[in-house]
Amino acid sequence: MEIKCKVWIEKNGKVIFGKGRDNILKAIDEQHSLNAAAKELGMSYRAAWGRLKASEERMGMKLVETNAKEKSLQLTPLARKIIDRFDKLEQDVENLLHTADKDFQKLTNNDKK
Repeated sequence: MEIKCKVWIEKNGKVIFGKGRDNILKAIDEQHSLNAAAKELGMSYRAAWGRLKASEERMGMKLVETNAKEKSLQLTPLARKIIDRFDKLEQDVENLLHTADKDFQKLTNNDKK
């Protein structure tokens, strides 16, 4: 038995951030390119661009900016804060689920005796 949960953030019923967008931003941070990030994640450039732009529009803020000197993309400071906070939220949820899972294991194992 295992308890499962997915976490994402919505605004007005539309996704603004979740694991997929988290992965896109982390790949951009690593690759400094949306095209390279999309390839790394096995998705099309158009799909990655669409999710990134949708999140920026729904949040009303930029998540990436172009470094004209290096001709590359970089995350905004706010995007880095969002990634850090989302990662902490996911870890908090995982910890809660782990505790609940142990409780259910005890309950179901006691009922078998």
